[in-house]
Amino acid sequence: MAVDLRLRGYLQEAVLHELGAAQQYVAQGCLAELWGLDEVAGRFRRDAAEELGHLERLTRRSLLLGVVPRGGPVPPVRLGRTVEEMLLIDRALEQEVVRTYDDAAHHAAQVGDEASAALFLELLGEELEHLASIEQALWGPSATVTEGSSA
Repeated sequence: MAVDLRLRGYLQEAVLHELGAAQQYVAQGCLAELWGLDEVAGRFRRDAAEELGHLERLTRRSLLLGVVPRGGPVPPVRLGRTVEEMLLIDRALEQEVVRTYDDAAHHAAQVGDEASAALFLELLGEELEHLASIEQALWGPSATVTEGSSA
C-alpha cells in the first residue's frame, strides 16, 4: 500500500516525539524522586507510561500501513531546576505535539486515511487533557489550555 509521504513523516515525527517525551518524563520522575518528592515523581511516571502507550498505538498504525518506525535523534531531555520549571518545559513540549497532531489529523483526513485521522484525533484529545493537567498543576483548577501561548 502506498502511504502518503507527508503522512509517513507525521507518523515518524509522532514516534520520535513520544519516545522523547517518555524519556523526559522518566528522567524528571527520577530527579523528583531524588529530591524526595514522591508524589511528583509518581506523576511523571504516569506521564511516561501514557506516552509509551501513544508510542505503541502509533507503531501499530505505522506497521499496518507498511511503514517501519525508524529511530532517529530523540529530542534532548530537559529536566528543569524546580518542579515549576519542569512543568513549564513539559507544557511547551505538549503544546508542540498538540499542533503536530492537529495538523496530522487534518492531513490524514485530506488524503482519505480516516483510520490515521482518527488515531491522530484520539491522541490530540489525550494530549490536550495532559496539557490541561499540566496547566492545572501550574496555576490551579481554574487554569485553561491556551493553545499557542508559550511559557
